[in-house]
This record gives sequence, C-alpha cells and structure tokens, in this order.
Amino acid sequence: MNVKIKNVVTMRMSAESETHARARIVSRDLVGVIDEPLVREGTNQGFTPTETVLSSLMGCTNVVGHRLAHRMGIVLHDMRIELACQLDRRGAALETEVDVPFVEIHMDIHVKTTADASQIDTLKSELAKFCPIAVMLRASGTRLTETWHIR
Repeated sequence: MNVKIKNVVTMRMSAESETHARARIVSRDLVGVIDEPLVREGTNQGFTPTETVLSSLMGCTNVVGHRLAHRMGIVLHDMRIELACQLDRRGAALETEVDVPFVEIHMDIHVKTTADASQIDTLKSELAKFCPIAVMLRASGTRLTETWHIR
C-alpha cells in the first residue's frame, strides 16, 4: 500500500486566555502555557511569547539537525544549544511599530560527533535550508548566526 504524504498540512491549535498575561495552549493532546514573568504582572508559569519563538528555533535546530545527520549517516551525540538574542521590544511595549523585532540571534551549537569537517559543513548548509523556524526568521530580516563547537 502506497501512502501519499501531503506537502502542505493544516495545523490546528487553540489558546484560551486564563489571565491578561497567561494563555493555555492546546495542540493535539498536549497542553502548554505561555505567560509573562512576575515583573510584567504575569504568573511566570510558562515561556513568554518571544521566548517561545526562540525555544522553537532551538527545538527545530535539534530535530532537523538530527534528521539531516541521520540521512547523512552521521551521529550527533550530546547536542547542547546556547542562544543569545538581540530583541527590539519596542513593539511589544507598544512604543512603536518594529519591522524586525528579533534583530540578531546567535546560537552556539555544541555537539559530539565523529563526522568530519566536510560532513559538518554540509549539515550546517542543509540545516539553514530546512529548519522552518530559521527560514522564517531569516526571511523576516533577522540576522541568524551559528557557531558549531565539535568535540
């Protein structure tokens, strides 16, 4: 039996406002919380919306990076990602409209692997093309850089 996989799918999620700062998010059979810290009158029960975008980038880098590595026949061990972001928060603070709120993001990607330099270069190039969160951020004007630390 041949199953044709759809190229474009409809994703459905819902959000319910539990307070002015906290939203309960439902996707599939999972529930999450997006919130604000106490200093911004939230309850600090979840990532902020902007932290959620950045965590999605790190999660996507992990998942797509491992998928690509598997396809290439290499193994990535002990992946750890550290991220720093320059965020122009004037838009979220309702001060002014901001075209590129995530001005610059830098990720340090630490991984143990037996892959050679050429394989790592290919992996980096492919990851830039296939991680949808990275593609979206770059298309928005965000300067996104990565430094790979291979052991």
